[in-house]
Amino acid sequence: MSEPIDIQVPPSDTPVKAKTLLNKFNDVRALTMHIVLPLQAEDFVVQPVVDVSPTKWHMAHTTWFFEEFFLAKLSDGYKRFHPRYAFLFNSYYESVGERVLRPNRGNMSRPTVNEIKKYRQYVDEHMRELIPRLNNESLQLLELGLNHEQQHQELMLTDIKYVFGHNPLFPVYDEHFEETPNRKTESGFVGIDEGVYEVGFEGEGFHFDNERERHKVYLNHFEISKSLVSNAEYKEFIEAGGYQDPRYWHSDAWTWINENKITQPLHWHRIDNKWYRYALSGLEVIDGNEPVTHVSFYEAYAFAEWTGMRLPTEFEWEVASDQFDWGLRWEHTNSAYLPYPGFLKPEGAIGEYNGKFMVNQMVLRGSSIATPTGHGRRTYRNFFHPHLQWQFSGIRLCKK
Repeated sequence: MSEPIDIQVPPSDTPVKAKTLLNKFNDVRALTMHIVLPLQAEDFVVQPVVDVSPTKWHMAHTTWFFEEFFLAKLSDGYKRFHPRYAFLFNSYYESVGERVLRPNRGNMSRPTVNEIKKYRQYVDEHMRELIPRLNNESLQLLELGLNHEQQHQELMLTDIKYVFGHNPLFPVYDEHFEETPNRKTESGFVGIDEGVYEVGFEGEGFHFDNERERHKVYLNHFEISKSLVSNAEYKEFIEAGGYQDPRYWHSDAWTWINENKITQPLHWHRIDNKWYRYALSGLEVIDGNEPVTHVSFYEAYAFAEWTGMRLPTEFEWEVASDQFDWGLRWEHTNSAYLPYPGFLKPEGAIGEYNGKFMVNQMVLRGSSIATPTGHGRRTYRNFFHPHLQWQFSGIRLCKK
């Protein structure tokens, strides 16, 4: 959720960089259309809650980004596909212009899905002509745009799952979609020595501005689990009355679970005295060995309190992350989403990408099975409000 920073590409290498990014542009744009293949027309428009955007909106918004920041500014004589699409599909860029409010994205039955597909084709054709002519600075912005669409590809999967998972028919999105591919599960804890460590992005390659500047942090000795909390372990918390015991919950969290009648992770269902969960492959009996998912920060913190352990800070997670397997679930940390020392918010609309969200949100680290290949890295800082459950989020614990 930011601009690319300091991708150093010598001018002589710009044509090579342009060719590489043109290939990536084609791949990323094609993956979005692959994700929506299982959907029917009615599936594209639904917005059951404010945090879930319609699939059709994701398809159009990621297209608007390229039209707004590239074609409208850098392509001479370019004619916008539709004069009102900038209003319909701007997300939160206040400096760009007015927009449809987020809760109202699902109210737009028009433009149709077919019209959005034509919009994507139109913009893609013009972008393919423009990309070979871009200078180094614009190529950096293009790489941001591609990573931006990859973020929306993950959001599309989580939003589709929310829509399908709240349908009484529990429709199957893809019977072959594996939410927990077979991976080696390790037991025990990793000990990390007390000391001063460097965290944050350093080196070549794309990264978001919230990963900079690389800086030193002091860490006390800690021990972090090699494995994520499993469904079976979390089920013990539920059945022990964890959701009914205020001792484990933050005050805001206790209000949230009681006002919203939260008694289990999102997509869990108790049917005929047996636990099921909705997955993108359909309604399934819960596998106790799989890592729990779709838990909020509030729930992760309460579970940790119940076990007598704690959540890692984001710095502890980053320092220890080469000692365990990660990538199945976004992992909750006990760190508020704040700027690193030396963080500078860029000028203009791109400055709205990350900096203005650095309040009232918590950091998650790693990636998930919904994250596009090649999009995750150890320094990636994802962030959400502490009550949100709908991402593929899980729990890794530290000893107190």
